[in-house]
Amino acid sequence: MAGHSKFKNIMHRKGAQDKKRAKIFSRLGKEISVAVKEGGPDPEKNIRLRSAVGSAKSLNMPKDNIERAIKKGEGSDPDSNFEEVRYEGYGPDGIAIIVEALTNNKNRTAAEIRSTFNKYGGNLGETGSVSFSFKRLGSITLNKNNINEEELFDFIVENGSEDYELNENEYNIFCDQKVLHELNQKIIEKFGQTNFTGLIWKSVNEISVGQDNADTLFKLLNMLEENDDVQTVSSNFDVSDDILASLTA
Repeated sequence: MAGHSKFKNIMHRKGAQDKKRAKIFSRLGKEISVAVKEGGPDPEKNIRLRSAVGSAKSLNMPKDNIERAIKKGEGSDPDSNFEEVRYEGYGPDGIAIIVEALTNNKNRTAAEIRSTFNKYGGNLGETGSVSFSFKRLGSITLNKNNINEEELFDFIVENGSEDYELNENEYNIFCDQKVLHELNQKIIEKFGQTNFTGLIWKSVNEISVGQDNADTLFKLLNMLEENDDVQTVSSNFDVSDDILASLTA
């Protein structure tokens, strides 16, 4: 029985990875379509599109999907008329949450986001109710590979970066949104293809979450992430390694 259970876990994990991959491709496809609507289908003249296509290629999005998303952006299909919308609210422990979405039906998306907040002990607020405690920044992620941290740091500071963070696999570089695509292009030319380029909300002050509320908060954030219309979810929570370990065990 143990072997069967292990096999089920592996299949479940593969199913979860496939689902996550499909979600990422869906997000990238929408971003490409919106970029085309905004600035035309030529990546040489449309820097937002160039960044979106670069992100898609670095994540191995099939060429057919990319071309389909570009055509969708050029067409007049009402289903592809995505609007950018932002929702702000609070989760357990007063954690501030910003949800950004691309939707062709604002009423549907608003109802779904509100319902998710309510289900997990949160509440949706007015636009501006939490974003004052975040900074709107450009974000570029890059595989660490064999990149020398000091060399990267000197280069990004000279070219307009405000800050950076690193984890086991990636550098995450933050910059003023006005220089995002230009900085991304310079990093690609110097260090190779980046993984993600986009605008994010970075919290100014983080709030610690206790064991009691961490599980509910993570369920709320995961449910928001899984919504098909949602592009990004940002929040200002801080959680200890011990609590994190107990949740992922």
